Amino acid sequence: MTGPADPKGRRPGESVLFPELQLGVPADAAAPSEREPRGLGEWVAFIRDQEMPALGATVALIHSVTEDEKSPTGKLAQAILQDAAMTAKVLKLANSVLYNPSRQAVSTISRAIVVLGFNAVAEIAVAIRVIDALLTGGIRQRVVTEMARVFHAAVQARALAALRRDGRSEEVFIAALLSRVGEMAFWCFGGKLAQRLDEALAAGQSDDEAQMSVLGFRLRQLSQGLAREWKLGPLLQSVLDGSTRASVPEQAIHFAHRFAAEVENGWDSPGLEKIVRGLATFAGLSSEAMREELAANSVEAARIAGYFGAAEVGELIPRPTPAAGVVEPVEPEVVEILAMEPDPHLQLRILREISGRIAAGANLNEILQLVLEGIYRGVGFDRVLFALLSPNRLQLIGKTALGGSAEGLRQAFIFSLDGTPGDLFNEFFRNPRAMRFGPGQTPPGIRLDRLQQVADAANACIAPILAQGRPIGLFYADRTHAAEGVDDERFEAFQLFAQQVSLAVTAASSSRQNG
Repeated sequence: MTGPADPKGRRPGESVLFPELQLGVPADAAAPSEREPRGLGEWVAFIRDQEMPALGATVALIHSVTEDEKSPTGKLAQAILQDAAMTAKVLKLANSVLYNPSRQAVSTISRAIVVLGFNAVAEIAVAIRVIDALLTGGIRQRVVTEMARVFHAAVQARALAALRRDGRSEEVFIAALLSRVGEMAFWCFGGKLAQRLDEALAAGQSDDEAQMSVLGFRLRQLSQGLAREWKLGPLLQSVLDGSTRASVPEQAIHFAHRFAAEVENGWDSPGLEKIVRGLATFAGLSSEAMREELAANSVEAARIAGYFGAAEVGELIPRPTPAAGVVEPVEPEVVEILAMEPDPHLQLRILREISGRIAAGANLNEILQLVLEGIYRGVGFDRVLFALLSPNRLQLIGKTALGGSAEGLRQAFIFSLDGTPGDLFNEFFRNPRAMRFGPGQTPPGIRLDRLQQVADAANACIAPILAQGRPIGLFYADRTHAAEGVDDERFEAFQLFAQQVSLAVTAASSSRQNG
């Protein structure tokens, strides 16, 4: 039976993004104080430390990855893949018209980073975590209303930046999406004070008047404080600070927010036409063409909200009637991430992707990430790990892993090779071949004691990585809770993916020799 949820709504044992982060905060330290925060500084600290500490940790980790110049792509892919819901959302966005107008199908996180760009995927991961954190409760109608407006504004702002041929359109989208993070966080976590502000607004007070009288500060200032605290990007901070000489991206965000607020009064509202004319001048279009663009973007905004896991938010985004002639585009199929079961269609797509990347001369790290993801998501294992021999060939060392407790497995996966007869790893490198382990499947004469101490998995398999016929490492994959063993179909698919790295190594070696 599932245990009770913690104050953040998680169940015991439930996986979270970046599980390797240990914040070192006692369980009772995060309990909310009975006294309400007072003043802007206390509210920033309250949201940061008691209501959304996991978000701060996520942002900090992503910043550390983006600042790592030593192959950060793999680290980002691994971090996202630890969270199945995050993986599904990133892939949906990677296949959307918003991010992928060329419509080249993206089946893996590694490929998403190639197609969208490293920074875009990192920013999407942060935004997904923000949206997840803010959909937890509070004065829900206020939260979803704010969220509907920022999703609408974000898609419109990105389109405006693209029409102006500004190269920062992806950054514009995220900055617009998070530009009211303080407002959303307050309505979500503001408690009794949020209820008082809600009552003041319902009584007819203006936003500024109600906020100053109830809080003593404006919620925009809370957005500024949180953006600085979490280092949510210079563009967002510049937008919130209100630069006197606004750049094209900042102007696009301001225009988009004005439009998103006004269109809530209806697509035929008197004030909308003036805004549309201003947008048309900004984008270099006729008013008629601009209105068509805005209508199409509103449809896309509702879809994008759903991709972020906020379908109810998308329903609140004002869209034109079908008579406006807006046709919703059909998105390419994106496989949902559910149970760890074999998915032959996904396997085929990833294998084609790997073949194409090998033919294009992609580096081995990129191929490796695709293979790991193919084994993890396509073949359907709970954990998958890649290990290499040390230069003196006396140790096998885990290099990268995916799945539950993957980081702990990688750190512990170090085995000395001393020629001991019967030991799994000594026998494997003496006679490299694919093997599987489990009831009735473990090869006779093979001892698994060292592997079991580290992996503690009932069912597992390994396959060699060869360079010019010589083993240089292996892939390991397991099913930690499966009652059945690794069946023939799963075992064959695992071997096929493992062979791709050997092919990539051979191709890279031939390329160097020919060069």
